Amino acid sequence: MDLACSRFRSDSELTRVNAVAGTPVHVSSLFAEVVSAALRAAAATDGDVDPTCGAGLEAAGYDRDIELLRHEGIRFTVRERIPAPGWQNVEWDPGTRVLRTPPGCRLDFGAVAKALCADRAATAVTRSLDCGALVSLGGDIATAGPAPAGGWQIKIADDHRADDDAPGPTISLGTGGLATSSTTTRRWQTTAGTAHHILDPRTGVPANPPWRTVSVTAADCVDANTAGTAALVRGEAAAPWLDAQRLPARLVRTDGGVLTVGGWPPDPRETRHRSPARH
Repeated sequence: MDLACSRFRSDSELTRVNAVAGTPVHVSSLFAEVVSAALRAAAATDGDVDPTCGAGLEAAGYDRDIELLRHEGIRFTVRERIPAPGWQNVEWDPGTRVLRTPPGCRLDFGAVAKALCADRAATAVTRSLDCGALVSLGGDIATAGPAPAGGWQIKIADDHRADDDAPGPTISLGTGGLATSSTTTRRWQTTAGTAHHILDPRTGVPANPPWRTVSVTAADCVDANTAGTAALVRGEAAAPWLDAQRLPARLVRTDGGVLTVGGWPPDPRETRHRSPARH
């Protein structure tokens, strides 16, 4: 998946596809699966999650692996904001696997590739070993097969690397996927202030949501990660949207207040608000 979809590898298929934007190109079966997932995510979120935002992310400073941004201490000079050309302008034929993106477009699969990799890995383990499986890739969690008694026990935190005693509840997941999207971990310094990787595709500017973290469970990890990313872009409108989609979610405000929707179990130890029950 990294070889197919990394923006930070000169030898990736994504790099080759971005280099010929505007020209039809035949892609591999794995890349085709990611393209289809990314376009479905864009359609499901009305463009809040848009794979054509790659140039905007680079213009905002996310032009190399996040660990390099953290450790090199680079202060990126922001010269322009580049809105996404729009997922509707991508020409895609899944039957022939021929793709054409708008001239100058740079695709980014950050919202789906890692989650899809987790889904594929969990399914592969279950098929190979005939057992239940949980795969976590950087906090994108996928399950397949039977869960342990009482379900998979998963700690929820702003950062998937947090210690077990970090603030946050532990939930039980029986099936499907879980993803946590956050503006607190992938951050870097720019001449325009601190930036993060959740871009509003319409403006090319990092989103400024009231939430610092959104955790969502769904039928699979791709759907969960798509919804969590869209929630950060949507801001206050995210809670009713998630509730209408019947997606259990936990939204943490920048001040630490917690909102749960869609049947997400409340944690009585937290300062929280619950959405009205659906009837």
